[in-house]
Amino acid sequence: MGILNKSRITRRSFLRSTGASGVALASGLSLPAIAQNRKVTIVANQSSDESFTNFKKITENFTADTGIEVVINRMDHEGHKTAIRNYLVAGPPDVTFWFSGARMRGFVERGLFDDITDFFEAQGYADVLGGTTSAVTVDGRQYGLPMGGTLWGNFYLQDVMDEHGLTAPSTWDEMFDYGKKARGAGLTPQVIGTKELWPAAGLFDALNLRINGLDRHMALMAGEMSYLDPALTPVFDQWRELIEADYFLKDHTSFGWQEAGALLGQGKGGMMHLGNFIRFAIPEEKHDQIRFAPFPKIADIARYEDFSVNSVHVPSKAENKDLAREFLAYFYEPENLAAYLYPEGNIPPRSDVPPADDPLINAALESLKSVEGTAQYYDRDTPPDMAQAGLKGFQQFMAQPERRDDILSELDRVRGRVFNL
Repeated sequence: MGILNKSRITRRSFLRSTGASGVALASGLSLPAIAQNRKVTIVANQSSDESFTNFKKITENFTADTGIEVVINRMDHEGHKTAIRNYLVAGPPDVTFWFSGARMRGFVERGLFDDITDFFEAQGYADVLGGTTSAVTVDGRQYGLPMGGTLWGNFYLQDVMDEHGLTAPSTWDEMFDYGKKARGAGLTPQVIGTKELWPAAGLFDALNLRINGLDRHMALMAGEMSYLDPALTPVFDQWRELIEADYFLKDHTSFGWQEAGALLGQGKGGMMHLGNFIRFAIPEEKHDQIRFAPFPKIADIARYEDFSVNSVHVPSKAENKDLAREFLAYFYEPENLAAYLYPEGNIPPRSDVPPADDPLINAALESLKSVEGTAQYYDRDTPPDMAQAGLKGFQQFMAQPERRDDILSELDRVRGRVFNL
């Protein structure tokens, strides 16, 4: 992928898409970087050396074209999560990378990220971002640009499906027909490992987004809706139908996601609901057989998906906001964005980026075109204490669905504490 010369792996380590050496570039500056006229300071936390090399090349081309100096302070991911809470208040850079969704909202509510709605509209980003615009929107205003992400859905191996005459289901009824055929062929219809808790939350998100839609889902994430609300009854009813239909991997609580993914790679399972980092659990020689399909449609509503995206922002106290916007417009051009994101297998949020060499990325890009809005993922969309309780509760429900009432009552008790209700 060219760069324009103009104008044990964990889910978290993959999703964050950034991190690595805490050494600033040759500028020698350390945080907080001091912005000056005709200079843009950036805090970056890319983990991939190839992505960072491409990012540096983009900044060099930007400087050559505009005469604006770019100073990059590179930080490791974990250190950055702590440092950003300090430098946004005292000595912020002009541009910084972070997370979208609820984690962005926290800084927006504290007045630490700049409102870039006018810039967003002038660049026409809504036309190419579609439903992903919601990831950086608070009360109808934009406070950042979405970066690369992971589109969640059902992944399978084409040769395994072909061998057994199976087709990925697209409707609720088809799910049960597919499940019956898969079990008859000796396959687990949907392999899942919940030892790490979070994969069960992905199923909850998929079901709730398809039954209740994005607004209600996000109301639940924000504590505005009770876990005892009747609107959630069909979510857990239909989830239980799948459990009782023997749809999922037995003893899933004993399997990590990579162990479950390995079963898919061995041809012992039909599908797995995950992000495209599933490739890390499947032998490389099978990668050309990996396919993506959205989780099946349930209710007659618009399509909403978990699309976990990081983001890039202009701090509200940045000294050179105009230059920051000029840099972001350049960096966010389709080919530059693709060159930055593709090395780590991240899916660009823009619909007009050039094709990737990776067919999974291209399939996700095409699928995103029909998505009306996006959530981030359960543990990104709700506060940490609520998220931890939810992850545990969903795993317990999958193991013991008869305990649903007790589980949801406990989740609502935690909701009251977390949101001070």
